[in-house]
Amino acid sequence: MKRIFALLVALFFVAPINAFAADTASEQVVILHGIARSASHMEPLAEYLDAQGYAVFNLDYPSTEQKLEELVDGVQAQLTEKIDPDHPVHFVGYSMGGLVVRAVLNKHRPDNLGRVVQLASPNKGSEVADLVQNNWLYQMIFGPAGQQLTTDQTGLGDVLGKVNYELGVIAGNSTIDPASSYVIPGDDDGKVSIKSTRVEGMKAHLIVPATHTFFPSYEIVHRQTVYFLKHGDFE
Repeated sequence: MKRIFALLVALFFVAPINAFAADTASEQVVILHGIARSASHMEPLAEYLDAQGYAVFNLDYPSTEQKLEELVDGVQAQLTEKIDPDHPVHFVGYSMGGLVVRAVLNKHRPDNLGRVVQLASPNKGSEVADLVQNNWLYQMIFGPAGQQLTTDQTGLGDVLGKVNYELGVIAGNSTIDPASSYVIPGDDDGKVSIKSTRVEGMKAHLIVPATHTFFPSYEIVHRQTVYFLKHGDFE
């Protein structure tokens, strides 16, 4: 009799908890890291999103081995394997990862697309890339995609496409790289100007006290990312 009672209690209390967990994880978030980085760099943000109940896919991709347009199909192949088409899928891209997100959505926009957040992404390129694009060390480290991060965006229009979805952009105005900031006009995060993060069609733009290198680790970035995914605006 005691065992039967215990089973009834378990069914009454545990089942609703599990059902709630499944419901909160029904929305998916795809995270894409920046150039010359890996999924581990995005882990603080991934853990925060996971704690909020999202099903998180923190993807690795060969950011320094191919051009932006060539990276798209590899990312899409991973998405085809992982994403549940019956639940909304959001995208968060850091630095060049935000451009890869745009390129993926331009070519393979899913029917279940939710919202998109870019973190310190150079939508209009970076003056730092302009300065070092012909340097052999830069070319060796950052590869073909690194050449596409300059302010000369000729040819990228068809790759990135128009922003015709709910996009929130978070930019930083703190720097730990005064040399790079010296060549960037206006406020910047040490690698990308605030002006460059803006893109036609975006729904909201937010400036936070964050540096480019550590952008994915800031609590304010985590909180504002989730707020946009939930509400389509920043707090």
